[in-house]
Amino acid sequence: MSAPAAASALELLKGWEWIVLAYFVVVNGFYVVLLGSSAVEARGQLQKAWREPRERMLGSDVAPRVSVIAPAHDEASTIAESVRALLTLRYPRLEVVLVNDGSSDATLAVLQREFDLAPIHPIFRREVDSKPVRGLYRSRTQPELVVVDKENGGKADALNAGLNLASGSLVCAVDADTLIEPDAMLRMVRPFLEREDVVAAGGTVRIANGSVVRAGRVVHARAPRTPLAGVQSVEYLRAFLFGRLGWNRLGGNLIVSGAFGLFRRDAMIAVGGYVHDTVGEDMELVAALRRRGIEQGTASRIVFVADPVAWTEVPESLRALSRQRDRWQRGLADVLWRHRAMLGRPRYGALGVVVLPYFVLVEFLGPVIEALGLVGLVVALAFGAVDVPFALLFFLVAYGFGVVLNVFTLVLEDRAARRYDGFGDRLAMLPWIFLESLGYRQLTVFWRLRGLVSFLRGNAEWGAMPRRGFQLEPAEQGEQPARRISGELPAS
Repeated sequence: MSAPAAASALELLKGWEWIVLAYFVVVNGFYVVLLGSSAVEARGQLQKAWREPRERMLGSDVAPRVSVIAPAHDEASTIAESVRALLTLRYPRLEVVLVNDGSSDATLAVLQREFDLAPIHPIFRREVDSKPVRGLYRSRTQPELVVVDKENGGKADALNAGLNLASGSLVCAVDADTLIEPDAMLRMVRPFLEREDVVAAGGTVRIANGSVVRAGRVVHARAPRTPLAGVQSVEYLRAFLFGRLGWNRLGGNLIVSGAFGLFRRDAMIAVGGYVHDTVGEDMELVAALRRRGIEQGTASRIVFVADPVAWTEVPESLRALSRQRDRWQRGLADVLWRHRAMLGRPRYGALGVVVLPYFVLVEFLGPVIEALGLVGLVVALAFGAVDVPFALLFFLVAYGFGVVLNVFTLVLEDRAARRYDGFGDRLAMLPWIFLESLGYRQLTVFWRLRGLVSFLRGNAEWGAMPRRGFQLEPAEQGEQPARRISGELPAS
């Protein structure tokens, strides 16, 4: 390379590193704003939770009817326990709609045996699209349980089938293996009773890996002891208690977790239910609800409530986790593309000028900029275009800021959604605070980049996520056996 060309390349590298530095300052400046917003919001929600008489609602006739829709596919081994847990939620007017999405195992047979199902006429109003329903059943022992047997069509299709059958004015979409805390529904309904413009609410999803489960309930919440589950635990807490809590006051949320969300049924019907041709059906639904509400002047507020908690199992293998993050990034890209007309438009208020630009700049373009920044830094250091002490200082500041955010998140957890009672569990979270920002984050950048490439190639595959399941724990006399999230994959 000639001297002028080399000089130009060095100047280009220096310029790019300044762009990355500016990006870092802007993004982390917004994180500070989110941090302050989440602290204020957490305090407000805590005060409401202390004052609200949740017990009164248990005997109230004005409590809105809630239909819990749980899709299931080939879950014969755990379906009975999962349904029993849903049926014992503490809520006065509850309906459970279990959708058997074309299972090839004994899922339906287990449900028929355990809940004494009786066939009923499959006559209902088909308001949103779904695969044909093969049979409709109601439990003789638990009349609030309705089972829908349908042809396989995927999660979104199963949710649409359940939506057609649901009789509640509010619909709670959950995964069949999600463990919802008994009083979570009472807490989740709160925003709908307080405001008429709320169209959806999301609760906190926490990681059950390492916890003890009995009868579909987490009876002993424990911090994960394995590195991969541990760093995901920190990541989940930050996403919910720092990110989504903060967005309540900065333009509203764009995501309600598909594992635990509550929606107005009429609004879901109005937007056509869940979209089938995307892997980000939960985020797409929220974006569609907000867009329709703003355009038509109807309810459009999406609220995150910190204290309702549901538990889920996360991958404990790099391969399964990489597939999950690949899918999440493809879903994000697809939703942003579908709703690109709102981006930067004042007509859509904070959603158009704050929320969507943030998701494009940070969530969508973030992995691209971070990856190019790392590559540029390595090249610049090799050619002496960047001062080594400055590069080291920049790294320490970036890493330190990530650790500070994680520490703040754990403080919020202790205040707003405490579930770890023992000091040992809090102590066990400390290594994951430091590990999450060093090594794990760089892995997620690579996986998200791969997801963007897959999106550009038109990949719409869901991808299987193997779960590690439960292991029996010794039970006290007269109690049901408890289970602990295990560390071994089930035998195939």
